[in-house]
Amino acid sequence: MATAVTASATAATRFTRLAGAGLLRSSCRLRTAVRFQRPGLTTTALLRPTELKPKDLGQPETLDYRVFLVDGGGCKISPWHDVPLRAGDGVFHFIVEIPKESSAKMEVATDEAFTPIKQDTKKGNLRYYPYNINWNYGLLPQTWEDPTAANADVEGALGDNDPVDVVEIGERRANIGDVLKVKPLAALAMIDEGELDWKIVAISLDDPKASLVNDVDDVEEHFPGTLTAIRDWFRDYKIPDGKPANRFGLGNKPTSKAYALKVIEETNESWEKLVKRKIPAGELSLA
Repeated sequence: MATAVTASATAATRFTRLAGAGLLRSSCRLRTAVRFQRPGLTTTALLRPTELKPKDLGQPETLDYRVFLVDGGGCKISPWHDVPLRAGDGVFHFIVEIPKESSAKMEVATDEAFTPIKQDTKKGNLRYYPYNINWNYGLLPQTWEDPTAANADVEGALGDNDPVDVVEIGERRANIGDVLKVKPLAALAMIDEGELDWKIVAISLDDPKASLVNDVDDVEEHFPGTLTAIRDWFRDYKIPDGKPANRFGLGNKPTSKAYALKVIEETNESWEKLVKRKIPAGELSLA
């Protein structure tokens, strides 16, 4: 378990390194910190997630387009590293990368300073899904799927080297860079070209049906067919490009909420090891 002293020391090291690289103004260095949160460990967050706002740079649907996250003082922060994972009482923060009913394949640039959101590319061309995604899609901050760790529950598959993905099933269409509070409901163990790519199914707390759904069975009752639709969408979206369908572990079925929370806890622990440099970061940005 990380202590407040450990967190402060880690944050101080990070600030010093970033300042030396000239990435942060002095007025911003004290605003951001790597947060190590554990059940029973109370920390005073320097960031207020309700004050975080997306800031666009460049024109959408261009190679240079980036969506940064800035705090109340206008300072850039990393949506992956600086936004606290936990929001209290079993609630988690969720960063929207792809709004529902859109097709541009947006994702956090894990190899760029401040890990802004950009449109993915392939062979120099912008990537799009072959059809719109029907849910808000994005990531859980402070999580990481370790590519060196084999998951015994899911065919020994290795992590995909990215934060954990979230499929948010609420009715509201969010915006790129929005920070929402969500509660997990289930998880799908997608296997994409041999890599484990978890999909946490969740709902935003501000959705009208949020109080009605608390576990996987509630999703089927109040959002009938949604879990099957999510699985089929992610199974098939690469087929139009001539690639094979993705597979799913754990019997091809969504897990319980308890199992989804286990996935979140384990991937948060992996992220902690990454930012503490217990695991080589490779090309990943820890800024």
